[in-house]
Amino acid sequence: MVLTDTHTHLYYETDPTKRAALMQRCLDNKVSRLFLPNVDVASMPLVFGLTNNYPQNCFPMLGLHPCDVKGDWQQQLTTIGEAIAQHKIYAIGEIGIDLYWDKTTLADQIIAFKTQIGWAKANQLPIVIHCRDAFNEVYEVLQQEQDENLRGIFHCFTGTVEQANKITAMGFYLGIGGVATYKNGGLDKVIPQIDIKHVVLETDSPYLTPVPYRGKPNESSYLVYVAQKVAELYQQDMETIADMTTANSKAIFGV
Repeated sequence: MVLTDTHTHLYYETDPTKRAALMQRCLDNKVSRLFLPNVDVASMPLVFGLTNNYPQNCFPMLGLHPCDVKGDWQQQLTTIGEAIAQHKIYAIGEIGIDLYWDKTTLADQIIAFKTQIGWAKANQLPIVIHCRDAFNEVYEVLQQEQDENLRGIFHCFTGTVEQANKITAMGFYLGIGGVATYKNGGLDKVIPQIDIKHVVLETDSPYLTPVPYRGKPNESSYLVYVAQKVAELYQQDMETIADMTTANSKAIFGV
């Protein structure tokens, strides 16, 4: 069995011993493929440090997180764009729009989002979308940018069946994480109405920790609890869900 965490910030753990233990727990739990999005310029060396240490298991993505579209965001974009030309990466992300923390930067967030979508198309790469309290705004941008080269993952999907259908109709996959395990998360009613061919698994560690560890820092090895819940919702065994979602991740990332 191979489980794929399509979205983890495991690189935030910089202590070598603790990080090695995190990775070992992943491998022990069959979570052997991890895709790492940076969030800003400062996090790029952390991403590459981990992917260089575990090249068979960890794969880098690059982008400017919408919450980091502030102050020097244009210079950050320039620096990240230069890095993309110098490194092998597997997606542009995480990028998108976040109106939970700051609505005043919406115009700049849209510019940054569209700029990075352009990078993805030019490099034949998928995008990994961060969307918080901004579904309509993100969807509008995707409609404007839609063509045969636009593809990727709608990270941390927690929306409705209608929203899921809109996203999957555009060829995007839905990233399902720890929220699926929450009693009042709502995804237990949505996921069974989505074809598994549109779903990938993720942790977003160290955030959104699944039950039974909710309230504690998340880690990629906990993807097994997400996979178990998704298997339960689809009335499938965990190996089948692991196989299907890993196959979907390979279709997206090309590795």
